[in-house]
Amino acid sequence: MSLFWRIFSLNAAGLVLATALLLGPVTVSTPVLPHEALILLGGLAALLVGNAVVLRVGLVPLRRLGRAMSTADLLRPGARPEVSGPAEAAELIATYNTMLDRLQAERAAGAGHALHAQERERHRIARELHDEVGQTLTAVLLQLKRVADRVPADLRDEVSQTQEATRAGLDEIRRIARRLRPGVLEELGLASALRSLAAEFTHHGLTVRHHVPGDLPPLSPEAELVIYRVAQEGLTNTARHSAADRAEITLRSLPDAVDLLVRDNGTGLGDAPEGAGLAGMRERALLVGADLSVGPGPGARGTDVRLRVPLAPAGTDPHARVPAVPAGTGSHARVPPDTGGHR
Repeated sequence: MSLFWRIFSLNAAGLVLATALLLGPVTVSTPVLPHEALILLGGLAALLVGNAVVLRVGLVPLRRLGRAMSTADLLRPGARPEVSGPAEAAELIATYNTMLDRLQAERAAGAGHALHAQERERHRIARELHDEVGQTLTAVLLQLKRVADRVPADLRDEVSQTQEATRAGLDEIRRIARRLRPGVLEELGLASALRSLAAEFTHHGLTVRHHVPGDLPPLSPEAELVIYRVAQEGLTNTARHSAADRAEITLRSLPDAVDLLVRDNGTGLGDAPEGAGLAGMRERALLVGADLSVGPGPGARGTDVRLRVPLAPAGTDPHARVPAVPAGTGSHARVPPDTGGHR
């Protein structure tokens, strides 16, 4: 029964009862006698209690919907409020669930376009850094080498320092280009890319272990890129914000998913609000329908970033590379800061 008919029926029953009493043998004295007042007050109390019960029961689904609306986050897709209660409330909850599904689908599609555009821009910048800035610095190094052979002895130390500064700048340009465009991911696959990421990530004594098997199930290129970027962002946050001295990357296959874990022994997230780095990871996770969770590590120490990417249904072609590389046994690496990212 709808909420309207519940309230109407109860009120109608009260009015019908009052009319029956007026037409019946029951009379009310003037002034009202005590027992008559008790009967009238009892009837009024029963009517009020009935109305309260009907409204209380009927509005429970609306209160549940209000709580769901106040906690809804399109970056954290979760359970929908149960479609129940009177017809009007059930229809409203169903409409809200449909709207939320549509908004999340549209947000995921928009995030996909934005992230693809971002990756294209990363590739363009990396190519320009490598082809233009890198070649210019290489030419400067060659010229400095020729100059170093001709300058007076008292200037050779300064020229040598200039050569070292130029060489360091060239190495930094190449490193930034590799971070912007992970060529190893395209050429050797996800397992090798994650190992290379751990090996090149050095910052203030941070030591990274990796446990990445070589026999990963087929993944789409988008899923591989999301896994790589989440691992990259997780290590960036560790190097920049956690004050950790150890971190690890673990990738394992599950029956229906691939699970990535980036763990450190730092200070944890604390009460600080999420920054652009974590929001970007959540956007990427939505792109491939993955679940991302960020929380404290074992013993409430450090931070765990866990990404679970579902596998393509059996019989479908994910258009993925299956890297033919030997399984990793875990290694130590010194790891560098990234070019951006915030917790």
